[in-house]
Amino acid sequence: MSRELSPRETAERSLIKTYRKTLWNPFIAAVKRYGLVSPGDHIAVCVSGGKDSMVLAKLMQELQRHTDRPFRLTFLAMDPGYNPENRRRLEENAALLGIPLVVFESDIFDVTAHVEKNPCYLCARMRRGCLYAKARELGCGKIALGHHLSDVIETTLLGLFYGAQVQAMMPKLHSKNFPGMELIRPLYCVHEDDINAWKAYNGLRFLQCACRFTEARDASGDGVGESKRQEVKQLLWQLRRDNPNIEKSIFQAIHGVQLDTFPGFKYRGQAYSFLDFYHGGFPPFAGGAGQE
Repeated sequence: MSRELSPRETAERSLIKTYRKTLWNPFIAAVKRYGLVSPGDHIAVCVSGGKDSMVLAKLMQELQRHTDRPFRLTFLAMDPGYNPENRRRLEENAALLGIPLVVFESDIFDVTAHVEKNPCYLCARMRRGCLYAKARELGCGKIALGHHLSDVIETTLLGLFYGAQVQAMMPKLHSKNFPGMELIRPLYCVHEDDINAWKAYNGLRFLQCACRFTEARDASGDGVGESKRQEVKQLLWQLRRDNPNIEKSIFQAIHGVQLDTFPGFKYRGQAYSFLDFYHGGFPPFAGGAGQE
């Protein structure tokens, strides 16, 4: 008679068995396609307590367990001002899933609560800066974030609809403010729906954003509130009903941008017009990965 698996073992087994095609394989595809993990890396996996960062942590653990190219992991969690219940859920879920957290605190929620213009953008930038600083203090050369394919698609559309620019989210970036460090996104090819399916299969309850803007959205009754990202999520959901491949098409499009069909574009902050090269030549693009 086989013994009953623990919640941790069930979650780990489901990643490489039940959800192998939808989670493990796309995760490995992103790691290989974009060169995200190298032998000898020390990576800070940033764990917010939400579903995305938790599945990222488990996938990185599995990769470390099965790879023949060893690397180190530190699971880094910042408490930006969670209420006691959310802090407790973060720590209990990590313990349940066998994720050894290094937790540190900041006052980011208090600071951004009084900002009227772009508070979510400011919160994200401040969080990232704190995570970089703590990761470097702990000897890490990379931070891994839980942005997934759905985030990539939504960010592209948000820039197009509300930012007047065609701009995507990169799978990895060099840090400008923390020289020598990189940001990687190993869930780049993983769809949010599949993360939700894994969460439901294992009966797990994770944190939401836990800030006042999320609360306002939830109280609005329409699931949108003031969130443009939520608005784009709903638009994509409607488009998928008629074209199930709509997100796949957008994802492939950002990998095959035809610059010679654009009247203007920017590269590393420099603006170009098609007229600059209309009579021949091409911008002197240098090699290398992007920066943030």
